[in-house]
Amino acid sequence: MLLIRQVLPYFAAGKAGFSPISVFWCIFFQKHGSVLKLNPYLCRPKFGNFMLAVVKIAGQQFKVKAGDSLYVPHIEGKTGDSVEFAEVLMTDNDGSVVIGSDVKAVVKAEIISDLVKGEKVIAFKMKRRKGFRKKHGHRTQYTHIKVTAIA
Repeated sequence: MLLIRQVLPYFAAGKAGFSPISVFWCIFFQKHGSVLKLNPYLCRPKFGNFMLAVVKIAGQQFKVKAGDSLYVPHIEGKTGDSVEFAEVLMTDNDGSVVIGSDVKAVVKAEIISDLVKGEKVIAFKMKRRKGFRKKHGHRTQYTHIKVTAIA
């Protein structure tokens, strides 16, 4: 019951994004007795409102928000250049979700580092007792970008 007492003041004051439904679903009974405990995966408070977007960059999909820093497959540009990604697949702005061809958003980003090499990947082929050995390797090239805005 101690955990319910910790949650109820937030629930009564309307703080931290708790609602009656989320509090109901966040509480579950533990298997070894009747001790109530909060589920940390279902009960995550909202800290501020921000816009999310799923954008397709070089054939891969990334979930981004303003201020995110991520590594994407190599794109053309110098350090400090700004780039725009128009192929936005989904946006979520404070609960209003837009999916598909209705999305009219553009993700703007700045290139932090134009060339970053990934980990070394080695493909080693060998046939036993034949003396056949091939060793091929590569390092994938990435670009480090920082999302500045979703408009």
